[in-house]
Amino acid sequence: MNSLATYAVSTNNSRGRVIQESAPDGRSEFQRDRDRIIHSAAFRRLEYKTQVFVNHEGDLFRTRLTHSLEVAQIGRSIARNLGLNEDLVEAITLAHDLGHTPFGHAGQDALNDCMREHGGFEHNLQSLRVVDVLEERYATFDGLNLCYETREGILKHVSKKNAQKLGELGERFLQDKRPSLEAQLANFADEIAYNNHDVDDGLRSGLITLDQLKEVTIFSRHFKQVKDRYPHLTERRVVYETVRGIINTLVNDLIQQSRQNIQSAGIVSLADVHSASPLIDFSQIVKREQQELKKFLFNHLYRHYLVVRMNKRAQHTIEKLFDAFSNEIRMLPIKYQEKFKREGHQAIADYIAGMTDRYAIKEYQRLFTIAEN
Repeated sequence: MNSLATYAVSTNNSRGRVIQESAPDGRSEFQRDRDRIIHSAAFRRLEYKTQVFVNHEGDLFRTRLTHSLEVAQIGRSIARNLGLNEDLVEAITLAHDLGHTPFGHAGQDALNDCMREHGGFEHNLQSLRVVDVLEERYATFDGLNLCYETREGILKHVSKKNAQKLGELGERFLQDKRPSLEAQLANFADEIAYNNHDVDDGLRSGLITLDQLKEVTIFSRHFKQVKDRYPHLTERRVVYETVRGIINTLVNDLIQQSRQNIQSAGIVSLADVHSASPLIDFSQIVKREQQELKKFLFNHLYRHYLVVRMNKRAQHTIEKLFDAFSNEIRMLPIKYQEKFKREGHQAIADYIAGMTDRYAIKEYQRLFTIAEN
């Protein structure tokens, strides 16, 4: 690992774990966190959870698993250049989507609507719940017993109402404090990954076109550079080179601007980071270009009528499952029936949020489809 800056998170300034454990042999505390995340059941399920396209729509489209791996790669590269803790960044980025429902944001919105009278549903809070409570792998504790800083990074956003229930972990949301630079960085790595890889998947699906994307400043500029340099390159390779160039531009700009922000703010310690304004950011020019790309994807990909249709089917599936289980608890697996007695509708939310796309579809079919002889 690179030499850490004085304001980076390290084993020495970590707030540690809720349940104390002996130090790991041959790896750091944050490497241990990463390893626990990779071996978790929730991480394996990400292979069959939607990014934009429902998993069975095609084998080449990204899933939550491949997205998380790509975010981790981008995050580590940025951390290395800023002297931050790569292992912590990797742990945060690999875990950041563990609480996502099946069917991506459509499923998340549907489950939040279903849970509105029972406290709502926040996928960041659910990711924390997965690593704090829901994983059942160890003899002496529930969850994964991750370090405070990993859990802090997983919890990107949370309502003030729920922050008040989280004790030390929720304090920064109530006191307007900042998380570590590693946590701030992970958010941007996520944004860089999903924007640019959704461009790739959108083109592959045929839902957006190159002609449309040529109207987007950052794509148009990099596309022209690739075409000028490689005039005879196939279209597929031109797209790959263009997306690669955009990611490289965003990563380098983020590194340079963030380094400047850290220096200008006089940051020398982790305590300084917590008290300062957000420090990880793009330059104003690149930020505008990134926002233009996000707006394009929202209007032309995420709102494409085929994606809207797919999302509506997904929402219908989540709503029907939730209603069925709420109306007849005995339709839940035994484990969740017992859990419902203790935790109410949160048990149903845990069950549905933990489903993969294909499991949710099969569960819907089991409950609502009468098989023909």
